[in-house]
Amino acid sequence: EPKAREQKIVTLTAGEIGSNLINDGKAIIYGIYFDFDKATIKPESQEQLDEIVSFLNDVDGNRFYIVGHTDNQGKLDYNVKLSQARAAAVVKALVASGIDAGKLSPKGVGPLAPAASNSEEEGRALNRRVEIVAQ
Repeated sequence: EPKAREQKIVTLTAGEIGSNLINDGKAIIYGIYFDFDKATIKPESQEQLDEIVSFLNDVDGNRFYIVGHTDNQGKLDYNVKLSQARAAAVVKALVASGIDAGKLSPKGVGPLAPAASNSEEEGRALNRRVEIVAQ
């Protein structure tokens, strides 16, 4: 990630997360933000984290991958490590909010599963995300 990017807050509700998991097998989360080039979760992510906690509290016996994604700017190995650290940071935040750590597994895939083309900033922004995937 060459420079800090302006982001707008988009929050999925607990119900939307559940519906997306049922319909698509995953919920794409754009409401979790990180400090540039770090795995530090920004405070404006709290509303989205609270919705994820609400969703996870309503499902018993299910396990989920928390998957970090990046755009393709920078080296592959670096982006995979960054996405893994960010996924781990999300799991840590969810566990700190009372979620059983056994329900969650962090995985970082860097730019290997883009949601859009990386040729323009708009697509790269869609590729910088966290997903919740049912195990």
